[in-house]
Amino acid sequence: MGKRLGDNLSSEYISAANKMRSKTARRRIVAYVESYDDVFFWRMVLSEFENDKRYFEVMLPSKVNLSKGKKTVLMNLVKDKIGKDMIACVDADYDYLLQGATSVSKQIIESPYVFHTYVYAIENFQCYAPSLHDVCVMVTLNDHSLIDFEEYFRLYSQAIFPLFVWNIMLYRTNHYSEFTMTDFNRVIETGSFNLQEPLNGVMNVRRKVGRKVRQLQEDHPDAKASYLATKDSLKALGVTADTTYLYIQGHHLFDKIALPMMNKVCDRLRREREMEIHRKAVHSTQMHNELSCYTHSIEQVSSMLKKNTGYFQSEPYRRLKEDIARFLQGEPKRASAHSSKTNASNAVAEMSAALDAL
Repeated sequence: MGKRLGDNLSSEYISAANKMRSKTARRRIVAYVESYDDVFFWRMVLSEFENDKRYFEVMLPSKVNLSKGKKTVLMNLVKDKIGKDMIACVDADYDYLLQGATSVSKQIIESPYVFHTYVYAIENFQCYAPSLHDVCVMVTLNDHSLIDFEEYFRLYSQAIFPLFVWNIMLYRTNHYSEFTMTDFNRVIETGSFNLQEPLNGVMNVRRKVGRKVRQLQEDHPDAKASYLATKDSLKALGVTADTTYLYIQGHHLFDKIALPMMNKVCDRLRREREMEIHRKAVHSTQMHNELSCYTHSIEQVSSMLKKNTGYFQSEPYRRLKEDIARFLQGEPKRASAHSSKTNASNAVAEMSAALDAL
């Protein structure tokens, strides 16, 4: 019985259940997410829209098994199930930028009941550069600024942007096997972060990107127009040379770029605070007590990054909230999200023909 009921669960079912409740009861809207890690993020997003008229219940897509992920969400919530009382909330991944080049991408950008992060994933939000200094303070209780995170990620983004355009272009035209996301991630790794020379890694990435771009240009000598069309399309979708880091694979950004850098910075800040305690302590007992108190007060970098909400002021997060507001007001998805759709579709067709001819 439970399984049959779960199979029949749909927006219409929930709407009917809502109508059977008292007139003063709040309307229930079910929001399906991809995994456990996504529950907190979407709870934070959706809670801002709760009032005395409605509330959201964030759920995983299957109560029958432990299947997770975007495909599970979208396969379980086919078009006749999602609606005004049942929505899907997913990471954008590359699907937003592909602009309908795949079936999943088409569903994400066209369905009024599917909401996405705009940035690649929640991890990208957690690594939002303007918020990283505050994360360091939360971790170490030391407000000394050792690195300009915003400038670092601006320069890093500028270094990887040309190759990112190539990667998206090839994914849009189903030629991704020539240069996969894994290949792209390998090129954009900064290597070991040096706090004394923080831009060394960025310069190394810039050199690697330059070599790979030249190789791709040699392999696809007639793709210049397609490349420029892709570049313009991405800019119209909100991707800029200064913010490319928000649109690369989230786990890669978190684990390989941001976390190693933050660990180095926070280790230095902790040592600074401990040295200050050593200098200012009147006697050894006070020193040990202060060090013990400080040790128990500091946090782990990884856990604080995952709890980071400093991205609330970011442009992609604002666009996400606008989409939800429009949905609740009964309005269609923002036109600006699809302002380049026709151009993107034309560019995809042109690129595909040009690349297939090579």
